[in-house]
Amino acid sequence: MLPINGTSENRIINADALQALRELPDGVIDTCVTSPPYYGLRDYGINGQIGLEETPDKYIERLVEVFREVKRVLRDDGTLWVNIGDSYAGSGHGYLSEIRGKQATNKGTLFMANRPPAAVPVGLKQKDLIGIPWMLAFALRADGWYLRQDIIWQKPNPMPESVVDRCTKSHEYIFIMSKSKNYYFNQIKESCSQSNVDDFLRRKRRKMTAQKCNSNGFYKETRPDLCRSRDNYMPNNFMRNKRSVWTVYPQPFKGAHFATFPPELIRPCILAGSRPGGIVLDPFFGSGTTGLVATEHGRGFIGVEINPEYVKIAQKRLSDVQQRIL
Repeated sequence: MLPINGTSENRIINADALQALRELPDGVIDTCVTSPPYYGLRDYGINGQIGLEETPDKYIERLVEVFREVKRVLRDDGTLWVNIGDSYAGSGHGYLSEIRGKQATNKGTLFMANRPPAAVPVGLKQKDLIGIPWMLAFALRADGWYLRQDIIWQKPNPMPESVVDRCTKSHEYIFIMSKSKNYYFNQIKESCSQSNVDDFLRRKRRKMTAQKCNSNGFYKETRPDLCRSRDNYMPNNFMRNKRSVWTVYPQPFKGAHFATFPPELIRPCILAGSRPGGIVLDPFFGSGTTGLVATEHGRGFIGVEINPEYVKIAQKRLSDVQQRIL
């Protein structure tokens, strides 16, 4: 087993995710924040890479095996935050494969659009949306994870698509999974919407004419769902519990492979799922955004990346903020 050095841990491991995870001891990770390679979207030129399986079922099976090891290395109160996109059947697998004529622009990356359409998996029809995110979520739940929430990553500037018989895809999923029924979660706050603030101030001005719902000081509202105490309706500093649709602009990192985490997308995941000084795991490290955000917020990180070129990119990117990389 690889030794874990607690709060000082900063490590990138160039290896297959499953093999590397098997070398980590039990119960040492606070949270895992990751985005596995999407099914059939790209060939990164590495033998054994995940994402090029013959069928969606085999792809899901391999991910379940990886995340089973993630569950083992998590603390009992640990969480998994996994970002995953969907794919279409019979068009070269990936939904971006419908955009033809793209050329490889990154080290080792071959867009699946340059390949002939793949055979349609059994049980699907050509052009079917496969439902990869929910296949993964249900498979992880069946493997013992608690499926706690689906979060929608809404992209204001999605990748353009040439399709004319459906809408352009502008969202992906993030699933919150927990190892145990009770788990660590540092509540995520966000600013209340302006309409909420305006409504609260308007009601405050009219409070003398409001009718009480009961003797506890609850007010009747035009909307019954807003009939609650004013302190609960508008918390201090006009902050509220974060909603489950996150609007974040994709921000490609120059020099990295195509699919990069925007830091603002995973910042809430790391802050909610880990304590200061804890360790954040990403078994599909890519260009190292998880490590970057973890370091910025006083967490250690362990990243696993199968492609040595991406390891070099991540090391260079993290060199200014991390204490050391083993």
